[in-house]
Amino acid sequence: MSAHGTGPADAPATYGQVFAVGEFRPLFGSHLLSTIGDELARVALTVLVYQRTDSAVLAALTFAISYLPWLLGGPVLSALADRLPRHQVLIGSDVARAVLVAAMAVPGTPLPLLLLLLLLVSLFAPAFEAARSALTADVLEGDRYAVATSLTGITQQVAQLIGFGLGGLLLTQLSASAALLLNAATFAVSAVWLTLGLRRRPAPVQDAGEAGRSLLQDTASGLRLVAGAARLRAIVGLLWVAALFVNAPEGIAAPWTLELQDALGATGLLLAANPAGAAVGGVLVGRFCPPALRDRLLTPLVLLSLGGILLAGLVPLVLDRGTTAFVVVLVLLFVAGLGGACSIPLNVAFVQAVPSAYRGRAFGVAVAGLYGVQGLGAVLAGVAADLVRPSTVVVLSGAVGLVAVVVPLLALRRSASGPAGGDPAHVASGPPAGGPSQA
Repeated sequence: MSAHGTGPADAPATYGQVFAVGEFRPLFGSHLLSTIGDELARVALTVLVYQRTDSAVLAALTFAISYLPWLLGGPVLSALADRLPRHQVLIGSDVARAVLVAAMAVPGTPLPLLLLLLLLVSLFAPAFEAARSALTADVLEGDRYAVATSLTGITQQVAQLIGFGLGGLLLTQLSASAALLLNAATFAVSAVWLTLGLRRRPAPVQDAGEAGRSLLQDTASGLRLVAGAARLRAIVGLLWVAALFVNAPEGIAAPWTLELQDALGATGLLLAANPAGAAVGGVLVGRFCPPALRDRLLTPLVLLSLGGILLAGLVPLVLDRGTTAFVVVLVLLFVAGLGGACSIPLNVAFVQAVPSAYRGRAFGVAVAGLYGVQGLGAVLAGVAADLVRPSTVVVLSGAVGLVAVVVPLLALRRSASGPAGGDPAHVASGPPAGGPSQA
């Protein structure tokens, strides 16, 4: 497959070629700003609620509220990214969130109203992310999309760290209201940037001749698309199964740390090791691996992600506990994180298998399920850790995961590589998007 404007078919696209696409720059920048602002606000609100109530339960609930819309209505809300012009969904979501977060920053806002405003802010996330992901696939051709996917994943990890760190710094120097105002400013800047940088396109459902249907009908069509295509079922199934078992140990990070050494403060290191590996893996696989090699690496990367978890759980059996055991576990979790780069070829295969007019809905289904299985994995690991040692739970996560992914891997290999109504040679539909876009 030769990607237009990206050189020979066996050469990966460069970051320069990705950023040369005018419309990608505001899409990338808005994602960066939103992620930093969201994590910053999440820290600020969690601390603010805890200060007001002295309740750890309410503080945890505040932290979790922003994930609820994906679980409760992700596929429905994401359908808006197909029903409406995607640039309007992006800009409107950012404007609404800027206003709502600014209202949250008003000193003395009653706690129930504060939580309600937070829920309203979170309701815009599924539509925004679905529109951003779908539009990114529309404006980037060939291997540019794969490289952009790895770049976005890496940046998201870094942005989360910046947001958490900046939130803690602002809370020590200023106030929760100041942190919330900064978050509102990130949404406002993002809205302006998107307004100036994106072309005006009609709603995808109009191009597909699906105008006039209800939101629920559009949502149902997206679910039918994912459930009815063997290749999409295999891709989404593999993504969900791998995430279920790879992320499960995060739910028992604290007790696992204490099992390895008497330093609860090192829990953060345990949680950071896998994302750090995922960031490095994203660079290596996304930027430096040719497209054909990337596809061949899918199975080894999936097995590496789960095998690293399995080996990390076995460390206490060999090294008992102490600093050496803890460091070896960190290294193995980092290696498992490298395997997380399997998401890049999976993402590309997913986009190629979904027609442009359905991408918002399809992304909504995939991401909603992803949030669900990640939460389920953490809960199941926590329940199991009350019965057996945390390291045993980690071993089971890796071992059972290695067995469970065999089914979707075989299904993916058997499925046809052509898209369900799309073009196997291109990620983007329409003319090449190599130059600056028209605002």
